[in-house]
Amino acid sequence: MKKLIITTLFTLSSPFALAWDGYDYENGTHIEIDKGNLVRNGSEIEFYDYQSSEYRSAVVQDINSYGPSNEVEVYDYDTGEYRTFEMD
Repeated sequence: MKKLIITTLFTLSSPFALAWDGYDYENGTHIEIDKGNLVRNGSEIEFYDYQSSEYRSAVVQDINSYGPSNEVEVYDYDTGEYRTFEMD
């Protein structure tokens, strides 16, 4: 019974405790959206761009689900460009 409770608690809390990893194919870079970012249309998020080695700010424009992955389109305030992330 104790294992069941621990497994259930871990399963329910794990999506909130981990970062969301993805890839920007157009710019050829891995990105990471840290925990605490609400990824919804119109929400402002902060993500880490491994190519530039810095955190960037963006607003979510659109989210599309394709099976196990999601496509997140954002407007990157720092570069002034629209970017599309493939998230796992």
